[in-house]
Amino acid sequence: MRNQITVLLDRGVQLQFNVGETPMAPDVARHWLDAQFTALECEPLRASGKVLTVDKVLRVTEAAGADMFKDEKWALDYVQAVHAALARPLIRVDVPAMTVTF
Repeated sequence: MRNQITVLLDRGVQLQFNVGETPMAPDVARHWLDAQFTALECEPLRASGKVLTVDKVLRVTEAAGADMFKDEKWALDYVQAVHAALARPLIRVDVPAMTVTF
């Protein structure tokens, strides 16, 4: 089965990524997302302050914008981390709608 991540950003920008053969360990993926969430100064989506993995994916994607995806190393790490953290073959991250679907 093919593993793929689709990212929809503002202004109709759509990015499509195939997940590589070298998987990232789930704990490493969660650590990477945590680090990016902090580095990009993301805010929790929920008033309670609880941050779910999908919330981290949304906020990191939103904060990164199209510019960070131009960095091949960052984009590769993002794809591997999102795939490993969410453990689904097909993932769609829709920033304008603030949804992650499988």
